[in-house]
Amino acid sequence: MKNIAILASALLFFSACKEEKKAPAADPVTETPADTLKKDTIATAVLPVEETVTEAAPAEEKIVVKPEEGKEIKVQYATFGSKISAEKALTQAQMMKKYASLKKGDTINVKFRSKITDVCKKKGCWMSMELPNSKESFVRFKDYGFFVPLNADNSEAIVSGKAFLDVVSVDELKHYAKDGGKSQEEIDKITQPKITYAFTADGVLIEQ
Repeated sequence: MKNIAILASALLFFSACKEEKKAPAADPVTETPADTLKKDTIATAVLPVEETVTEAAPAEEKIVVKPEEGKEIKVQYATFGSKISAEKALTQAQMMKKYASLKKGDTINVKFRSKITDVCKKKGCWMSMELPNSKESFVRFKDYGFFVPLNADNSEAIVSGKAFLDVVSVDELKHYAKDGGKSQEEIDKITQPKITYAFTADGVLIEQ
C-alpha cells in the first residue's frame, strides 16, 4: 500500500509539472494583442509629428519675395537751411489746390515736393519749382539765409515754409530773368507785372 501511495504521488507531481510547462506556451497568444496595441499607439503618436513637418514646407514655399514689390528705395538728400523731414510732403497737384484756395494776403505753412525748373545762376538765392499746367512756384529763402547749388535745375526737391500769392513788378521780373540766364530778347518781352505762386522756404531738401 505504501508503494501504491508513493506511485500515486509521483504521478500527480509529473502531471502538475506538465501543466506548468504548457503555461508559457499560452503567453505569446495573450501578449500578442498587447504588443500590437503598443505598436499602433506609438505609430499614432509619431504620425502627427510627421504630418506637421510635411505641411510646414509648402507654407514656407508660398512666401515669394518679388523684387518689384515692397522694395524700399532709399533716397539721399542734401539739406539747405533748417533741417526738415521728407515725410508728408504734398504733391504738385495738391500744392496747386492750396494755391488756388488762396487770396492775396493769405499765407499758409506747407511742405511740398516737385522738380526744380530754374535756379539763380549768380548765387543760388532763388529757384522755381514745377506746378501742374505749366505753372511754377517761385521760391525764395527765409531772411536770405542760405542758397542752393547753381546746377540744381531738374533735381527733385522738397521745400518747407510759407506759401502765398505775390504780385511781382516788371523790374523784379526782369531782374529775376537776368539772374536766371535769360537772353536780353526774353528780358525785353517782360512788360507786365505778374501774380506769382510765391513761397518763402526755411528749409530745402534736394535729391542727390
